[in-house]
Amino acid sequence: MTVRFLHTADLHLGKSYRNSPGEAERYADFFRCLATLVADALRERVDFVLIAGDLFHTGQILPRTFALTIETLQPLKDAGIPCIAVEGNHDWIHRRDSISWMEALSQMGYLALLRPTRTADGGYRFDPFDPESGLGGQLTLKGLNIYGLGYIGAQAGNHVPRICAAVTTTRNLLLFHVGIWSYSPVEIGNMQPDEALPLAEVFDYVALGHGHKPYIVSTPAGRPYAFNPGAPERVNFGEERYDKGYYLVTVDGDDYRHEFRPTAPRPMYSLTVDLEGAADAETALERFRARIADKLGPLADDRRPLLELRLTGRVGFHPFELGRERLRLVLDELCAPLHVEIRNHLSLVSAGGGAVTEKKSLAEIEREVLRELIGSRSDYRGREDELVRLALAIRDQVLKGDVEGEELLALLEHHS
Repeated sequence: MTVRFLHTADLHLGKSYRNSPGEAERYADFFRCLATLVADALRERVDFVLIAGDLFHTGQILPRTFALTIETLQPLKDAGIPCIAVEGNHDWIHRRDSISWMEALSQMGYLALLRPTRTADGGYRFDPFDPESGLGGQLTLKGLNIYGLGYIGAQAGNHVPRICAAVTTTRNLLLFHVGIWSYSPVEIGNMQPDEALPLAEVFDYVALGHGHKPYIVSTPAGRPYAFNPGAPERVNFGEERYDKGYYLVTVDGDDYRHEFRPTAPRPMYSLTVDLEGAADAETALERFRARIADKLGPLADDRRPLLELRLTGRVGFHPFELGRERLRLVLDELCAPLHVEIRNHLSLVSAGGGAVTEKKSLAEIEREVLRELIGSRSDYRGREDELVRLALAIRDQVLKGDVEGEELLALLEHHS
């Protein structure tokens, strides 16, 4: 029997930019992306759809996000195409006395949420999925046994032997929200390639999620066994370098043929603009205009882009004179961006008495203060640079609202 399925992950429904003029349009991007995947699944007449975690951007979503999710998934339900999912770290709800949005979707029949049971000795038990309760760890479709395991934290590799020991069937697939070090661009929630390798002995196809960059993991003999499609929409700056899409998989007997199908994410650019030597703000602004126009070139996409800009260089005026609003007016003329984030790393250079004095940028001052505070503790000496990077990374994630408490804890544990 030939079986076809669509494998996606990290849809991040509900993601937007808080208090940004483009908030509503950016919010809609992720639902448009899911709607495209649903339409592709219908057109390709797949037997089922796999979502390997992070359907939502946060566990506590708005009611309208839930309503739009139902509306977008409705065509799959109407067509009788099962949607099987696991929870990612962003889907987690920490108040376990409350039903999660993922559990609600499962009970309503819009997806089958797979979640194993833990045994008294710390092992795993994959109970058959019960459509009535919307709970279970395993289901069988078209002769394939599909097991599900969501995000289990920074020590995921230690759980692999227990996961494998709980599976006694053949023709197995595993949905697992985890990354593989050396492939995944994320900092936490990964396991080493050798820790993941035993999965290849039990599962014919491991459907990964978590890292937003697509990759394929193979055994030492060269057999591909684990696949991460990445996020089909660009979620964070830096992802403009990644291919975006999903896997369309065809199974003939024991033969798995995977095809990466590209999606059409919103244009995103991370640019560094060097304003070295600009004597005044007006000169810097004109140089900024020319360099942005050169870097962007002709825009092939009609959608308003997302921009992250880093201003660098030593200048002869106070960096505050080149304010965000002045820069935004120039950008609106050039490309009318939907959302802009600007990091001002300009430093002031002043001449006096024949000597040139360079004043540090705000970012440099911030790093130096942190380094001094960290280095004042003898326990941390020799690790100052590493811990400064960690502190700034946590600061940035918290300000963007893109991180949950468990992720911060795992990040700290990774550096402890």
